Amino acid sequence: MTGAPARADLRHSPNALAAHYRHFRVGERLLLSGHSHQAWPDVARLGVLDAFDDAARAVDEKWELAEARAERVREDFRALLGDPGGEIALGASTHELVVRWLSALPLAAKPRLVTTDGEFHTLRRQLARLAEAGIAVERVAAHPVESLAERLAAAIDDRTAAVLVSAVFFATARIVPRLGELAAECWRRETPLLVDAYHALGVLPFSLPALGLESALVTGGGYKYLQLGEGNAFLRLPKGLDLRPVVTGWFAEFWTKSGDQSRDRVDYAPGAAALAGATYDPTSHYRAARVFDYFAEQGLTPQFLREISQHQVGLLARAFDALHLPETIIRRERSTPLEAIAGFLALDAPAAPVIAEKLLVKGVLCDARGRSLRLGPAPYLSDAQIERAVEVLGETARALP
Repeated sequence: MTGAPARADLRHSPNALAAHYRHFRVGERLLLSGHSHQAWPDVARLGVLDAFDDAARAVDEKWELAEARAERVREDFRALLGDPGGEIALGASTHELVVRWLSALPLAAKPRLVTTDGEFHTLRRQLARLAEAGIAVERVAAHPVESLAERLAAAIDDRTAAVLVSAVFFATARIVPRLGELAAECWRRETPLLVDAYHALGVLPFSLPALGLESALVTGGGYKYLQLGEGNAFLRLPKGLDLRPVVTGWFAEFWTKSGDQSRDRVDYAPGAAALAGATYDPTSHYRAARVFDYFAEQGLTPQFLREISQHQVGLLARAFDALHLPETIIRRERSTPLEAIAGFLALDAPAAPVIAEKLLVKGVLCDARGRSLRLGPAPYLSDAQIERAVEVLGETARALP
């Protein structure tokens, strides 16, 4: 590890990290899309070439080499979660993994799921479809987040098969407090808890022991803050949990206890291997291994990334406040402390989708979710780039009809 760049070097123009992202041209673009898709460092391209070279050399014997990369990715997710030796299933998306897990729940005996009305589309859509099929889905109001853990716990009954909640809400960047207390209640009620940590990893320290989440299932991935790109999702299982998902891939036979694939009853590997899928493109894991190495070399630890993020989100907030825009057009929730926000600044605007489209035309990449205009910085942006993007936002908002 070469050590983290000096904090001041990440604020100057050019940002000290920008030279490592030449292919994405981060020094030339106003990429406030860090909450959705961060740029890949140049070493990610080398990972793609590594995958090609192994395939060309080993042909169909490449899978042992690919599994070594996959295990390296599991180890790095374990490190981020403070969960050495943890059970980690990998998949192309969180949806793929969550569907397999849902298919292992005793939904016939316990046809009820408890969640919130603020979940990302992975859960929102799938749970809505399950509700159409007869599963009772209780959606607890996501806000106020201060009481959410308590309200979710109170919603559990004897028919509840699982509780599903985000650690950080995708539309607002609000961090959900006291999830450890919810996990303790779920454990007491023998009800699985699934925590979506996608908007936490890479921008917040997220140690499961520190948060009291060792008994929870945790899902997330590297498409956003970790810069791993597509195809790098995971589902972490608590120790001792053996599953028999109805939706199952033949890779789950590789480590079965019996080794007998001809039995009348479908056999499963223990732990996370029970959630294995089937033939996949391993390029994503080669790319991720290279990027994890880059993060280590640059000293981009969760704690350091949190410091960078808090500075950048704070700069966005101050620069936006200085615009003094009419609150009927766009506003910021100033009562929310900076410490309660994760990796982006959410602004409330009735015309948020229109503003995002106009910003894109002017070279500022961000996005909108309903009324929420999401501005997501990233470690490779300089302060000057962030300030310029907010200036463009001000010009755009003032020009609205």
